Formats: sequence, C-alpha cells, structure tokens
Amino acid sequence: MPRRTPWFAAALALVATAGLAAPPTDADMLAPCPHPKGYVCPRLAGPVTIDGDPGDKAWAAVPWSDPFVDIEGDRRPAPRHRTRVKMAWDDQALYVAAELQEPHVWGTLTEHDAVIFHDNDFEVFLDPDGDNHAYGELELNALNTTWDLLLTKPYKDGGRAVNAWEVTGLKTAVKVQGTLNDPRDTDAGWTLEVRWPWAGLKELAGVPAPPRDGDRWRINFSRVEWDVVVEGGKYRKVPGRPEHNWVWSPQGVIDMHRPERWGYLQFSTAPAGTVPFRPDPEWEARDWLHRVYYAQRVHRGKAGRYAADVRDLGLMLPAGRVAVGATRTGFEASWLGPDGRPALTIRDDGRIGRE
Repeated sequence: MPRRTPWFAAALALVATAGLAAPPTDADMLAPCPHPKGYVCPRLAGPVTIDGDPGDKAWAAVPWSDPFVDIEGDRRPAPRHRTRVKMAWDDQALYVAAELQEPHVWGTLTEHDAVIFHDNDFEVFLDPDGDNHAYGELELNALNTTWDLLLTKPYKDGGRAVNAWEVTGLKTAVKVQGTLNDPRDTDAGWTLEVRWPWAGLKELAGVPAPPRDGDRWRINFSRVEWDVVVEGGKYRKVPGRPEHNWVWSPQGVIDMHRPERWGYLQFSTAPAGTVPFRPDPEWEARDWLHRVYYAQRVHRGKAGRYAADVRDLGLMLPAGRVAVGATRTGFEASWLGPDGRPALTIRDDGRIGRE
C-alpha cells in the first residue's frame, strides 16, 4: 500500500468515526441480536444494460427489498424517503439496483476514491465468506462518483482501509429522476445499477464465485442522507448536523463496520419469487459467539486480561455449548457441537469460522 498522505490519514479517520457522535461500546453489544434480514437473489433470466435505470425486462421479475430503516432499527423514526434494492446474478457478476426517493438530488464530489459519504450516497458492504474479515465497501453519489475500498478487518479490531484496492471490472451507472443540483424544482429521486464481477471479488471470497445454488453471503446497504438548505441558489448542508444513516438490515448501533450484523444474500437458480429465504442454521451459534467476543472485550477493559473461564463473562450461556481458551494477549471461543467438538470459533480479532 502506498505511503499515506496527511489527507488520506484524515480521510480514514473520518471513515472510522462516521456517524459515531456516541460510539457504541462493547457493553452495548451484549444483548441477543435477532436474525438479520435475508434476500433470495435469483439468477438473471436475460441481459441487463448498466445505465442506471433498472427497467430492463430481466429486472422486472426480480423483487424489491423491504424499504430501508434507520441504522439503529425501531428505536429511531423511519426514514422520510424510501430506499430499496434488488439483486441478481449470472455467470459473470453480481448485480445490484437501487431506488432512492429524494426531492432534492445533489452531489459535489467528482474525484474517484474521494470520501463519498460527504455527499448523499449509496453504499454496499460485502463479505462473501462471512468471517468478518477482508470485506469490500463501495460508495457512490448521484454524480456516479465511486469509492471502492477493501477492509482487512473492522476498525474496532485494528483493521485498515486499503484505498488503493480497485474492483476489477466494476461498472456503475446513475439516472436522476429530475434535475441534479437545481433547487428550483422538486425531484423524484435517483436510481442506480452496479455490476460487480466475480473477478473483482477474488480478494474477498473464500467461497466459490460464481456462487452455487443455495449459497449464502453477508451483505448490507447504507444510504447517507444530509439535511440541506438552499443558499444562493445552491444546496448547503446544515452546519453541525450529523447525517442520517438508513440501511437495509438494521445494525442496532451507528456503525456499518459490524459485519456480524449484516443481512444475508441467498443465491438461487430457481425462477425469481419461487424459493423462500432460509435462515442461517448457525445463527444461534454466531450470535452467542459474538456476545462472548464483546463480553471478553469488556472483561479485558476491567481486568486487564481476557477471561479463561466462561463463567467470568457474566453471560447466561447455554450449558456445555461454549468453550473459551485465553492467553494474556488473546482468546478463542468455540461453539461446541453435539459431539463436544468445536463447530464454530471466534478469535479476539473478531474473525469467526471453522478452524
């Protein structure tokens, strides 16, 4: 990775703290988390043209998602403008279309890999193997200016953003329903399309790409929306007011970099709308292991070390299902199968998987 300039270091600091006026604490993450949302992603029945308008015949049978909600879920008011997505795939790529209702469409950033969320934007977060590490992020604004970056692991675990990473073969397009950067009228919004080739996932996917029928990946979407006023015939962000964060599957806290909270993308070769979403049969194990992970961080903050005994974590764990091993600098926690062997393991750096 190239040596970071002062601007780039500042940009990464902004990314790490975006929207975190009151950063979530580890103790905030100890409660049970309901199963995230799921979407059955059908195989495309024909070609689509990436022009920002999801009106192609092949898109017609693909269902829209539920409307986006606040990033914290039901604890906050519903977004004032509707956002929804649809997804599909073929042998070459994953396709995403989105519809963002917006009476005042604006954008200022035109340089690729700028910090796009300084404008209103749409964001994709993708972790194909669901291990919380090596995941991709894509942001774009109404000018179709993009920022693609790879996260080695979440910021809370010491991860870094690889800004030099580029999605091989990525294609995006935006179509504005109205006028861009013109406050004299009222717009309907903007739509977009993304073609993310399987070749552009090789650094992320520890799983087959293209996927197989029934495979599940972790994905989420975010819409950043700023409050604006009109001054001198131009849109201006309201000074000192934080952005709104609207998402497909709620995170529960104001932080998109909690991959364990993202939704599920279930690939299907059957006709669109004929296959139901199947919840992750490992969700109970995953949720408990992440609660142990956060409890260990709380314990270390108080005692200066990780707990070697699960009874020291203060969680009402299922009897005989979780085992913990700890050193002075790290830990592993495992969900035990019926045979008493580890079925799933999480480490102190948040990575979860089968060892």
